[in-house]
Amino acid sequence: MNILVEELPDAVEIDGVEIPINSDFRSCLRVILAFEDNELTAYEKYVVMLNNLFPEMPPDTTIAIKQALKFLNGGREDGDDGTPKPRVYSFSKDADLIFAAFYQTHGVDLQIADLHWWKFQALFMDLGADTAFCQLVNLRKRVKTGRATKEERRAAREMGAIFDVPELDTRTPDEREAEARFLELVGKEAK
Repeated sequence: MNILVEELPDAVEIDGVEIPINSDFRSCLRVILAFEDNELTAYEKYVVMLNNLFPEMPPDTTIAIKQALKFLNGGREDGDDGTPKPRVYSFSKDADLIFAAFYQTHGVDLQIADLHWWKFQALFMDLGADTAFCQLVNLRKRVKTGRATKEERRAAREMGAIFDVPELDTRTPDEREAEARFLELVGKEAK
C-alpha cells in the first residue's frame, strides 16, 4: 500500500469478504488507549478493539483481530523482532503534548480533524523536533538507552511523573493474581 498513490482502505478482508472497518483516528486511538491500560485483561482489550473498529461484529473474530492489528499497523504485517523497546511516549499520558505538536507542526486541530488512521500515523511520525512532545520523547529515549548526559538525567528526575512512562503489563490475569498472592504473603511475613 502506497499512501501517495492509492486510496486508503475503509474495509478489511475476512474469509474472502470485505468487512467495513472504522478508519477514523479517534476510534483507533481508543483501541491504543485500551492496550495502554494495565487494568484491562487481554480479552477486554480485544473486545474494545473489535467494538471500536467494526460497525458490525465479523463472523470470524480470530481473523478479525489479526486484520484489525494489521490495520492499526498501517497495513503492514507485524514487523516486531521481539526485542523489547523502552516506551518513550503514551497516547494517554502525553495527549496534551501530542495535540499541541499536531497543531504546531501541521496546523491540524485534532478536535475537528477528519483523519484516516493511516494519515494520522504519517503525520504523527513527522511531528516537529522543536515541539515539547518530541523534545520529551527524545529525552526519554536518551535516558532509557543510557545515552543521556548528567544534566539530562538530572532534568528527567526533576520532571518527576511527567517524565515517567509506565511499561505495559503483559502478564496474564493468572500471573497478576499469583504475584498479588505472593506479595500478600511476603507482606504478612515482614510484619
